[in-house]
Amino acid sequence: MRNVLRNFIPVALVFSAAFFSQAQETIRIGIGTQDTTINCAAGGAIIRELNLLDKFLPHTGRYKDVHYDIIWRNFTAGAPLGNEMFANRLDIGQMADFPAVLTADSFAHAHNGVRILYISNLEGSIKGAGNAIVVPIDSPIQSVRELRGKRISVPFGSTAHAMLLRAIQNQGWDPNTDVEIITQAPEVGGSALKSHQIDAHADFVPFGELFPFRGFARKILDGISTGVTTTHGVVIRSDFAEEYPELVIAYLRAALEADRLLREDPEGMSENLQKWTGIDAEVVYAFHGPSGIQTRDFTLKPEFRQSLVYAADTLKVLKKVDPSFDPNSMAEDKYIREAFRQSGLDYDSALRNYSPLAITGTDYATHKRVGAASSVGQIWVQGESKLRLYGSPAATLTALRDLEASNTPVRVAFLHDHNTGLKLFAKFAWYVRDRSDVTAFLLKDSAEEYAQKHGGTVVAFDQAKEDAGR
Repeated sequence: MRNVLRNFIPVALVFSAAFFSQAQETIRIGIGTQDTTINCAAGGAIIRELNLLDKFLPHTGRYKDVHYDIIWRNFTAGAPLGNEMFANRLDIGQMADFPAVLTADSFAHAHNGVRILYISNLEGSIKGAGNAIVVPIDSPIQSVRELRGKRISVPFGSTAHAMLLRAIQNQGWDPNTDVEIITQAPEVGGSALKSHQIDAHADFVPFGELFPFRGFARKILDGISTGVTTTHGVVIRSDFAEEYPELVIAYLRAALEADRLLREDPEGMSENLQKWTGIDAEVVYAFHGPSGIQTRDFTLKPEFRQSLVYAADTLKVLKKVDPSFDPNSMAEDKYIREAFRQSGLDYDSALRNYSPLAITGTDYATHKRVGAASSVGQIWVQGESKLRLYGSPAATLTALRDLEASNTPVRVAFLHDHNTGLKLFAKFAWYVRDRSDVTAFLLKDSAEEYAQKHGGTVVAFDQAKEDAGR
C-alpha cells in the first residue's frame, strides 16, 4: 500500500501543480509613463487612473485564464525610462523622438535580436510647438539673439536639446563656444531659474508654459519658430510585441479611449490630470484643449517618422548614436492600425488629417458664431466648469477687464499668436494696439515687426487690457 501511495502522491501533486499553473498563468505588463510630460497623458496617467486597460485586455482564447500583473512606473524624462526598458523591467513606454532613438540604439548595441519599436504617436506638433526656452521672470533678455555668452541649461538627449541646438545654429553661433550649455532636469532647471544660477532654460512639454504660469519665468522662444517637428509617442520592446500582440493592441485601444475622454471634456480631464500629475489644470488645458499648443495624433504621419530620422542624424553628429544606426527600422504602424480598426476608427483618414481639434461655438457676450481659432480668445472663470469663448482678442481683453472690475476671479485667459496660431497665456503676450483693434503675439520682436509694417503701438498685457474696446 505504501508503494502505491508513494507512486500515487507525486502523480497527484504533479497534476495539481500543472492544473494550478495553467489556471493561474500570470503575464506581466510593465508600463513606463511620464506623468508630468502631459502630452503623454492619453498613453499614461488617464489609462492608469481610470483603469482603461482592464476594459480592453482579452480574456478569451489563449488569455482565458490569464492573470495580468500590470506594473506602472513614472519618470520625469525619457532616458531613465529607456534604461528600464533595456533592463527588461518595462515593456511599454512613452517618450519623445530623441530619447526613443537613444533607447533604440542601446538595444541595437546589445545584439540580442530585441528592438525598440515606435508604434504610435500620442501628441506632437508638425511645426515644432511645445519645446521652449525660458528666462527668469525679471531677466532683461527678450530673444534668443541676446543669449550669446550666456549659461543655458537643458535636459541632454531630449527633444528640447535638439530645439536649443537648432535655435543657436540659426543665429550662426557655435553651440560649443558661443554659449555655455549644461544639463539639468526640468525640476532642477526651474530652481536654477528662480535663483538666477542660469540665464535661460530649454525644456519640453509642459515646462515652457508651466514655469511662466507659476510666475518665475518668461518664454522667449517656442519650438514652433524652428519649424522642426516634435513628437511624443509609444515605444515597445519587440519581444513583448511579438509574443503578445493582442495586449499591445489592447493598450493602444485604451489610449484611443483616453483621447475620446479628453475631446469630450477637456476642462474636466484637465482638472483630473492636475490631481494625478501635479501639473496645473490651466497648463494641461493649454495643450489638450481645442486648438491646443500641440495636437493629439496617434498616426505615424511622414513628418513624425521623419522626426526620428532627424533625431538620429543630430545624435550622430553629437556622437551619441552609432553612425550605422537606422532610425527607419523603429517605426511600425501595424498595431495602431489594428487598434483603430477594432475601435471602429479609420486610420487612413486620420493619417491624412492634419487639422487640430477646432474651437467652435459662440461668443459669450454677443452670441455670434466665432471665426478661426487664431482670432478667438478663451477665459476660464473660477468656479465655472467650461471656458468662456470670445470672438477676438479685443473682446477677450475687454471681458477680462470687466471681470476684474466686478471682482470675479479668473483662472486663466488664452489668446493665439497672430503669426503662428500658437495658444498663448494672455498675460504673457505682447500686443499691437491700433485704434479699437488689438493683435496678440508671443514675442516682442514679432509685435514690433508687425507694428512697423501695419502701424499701431506695441504694448504689454496690462496696457492692452486697459485700452481694449475703447
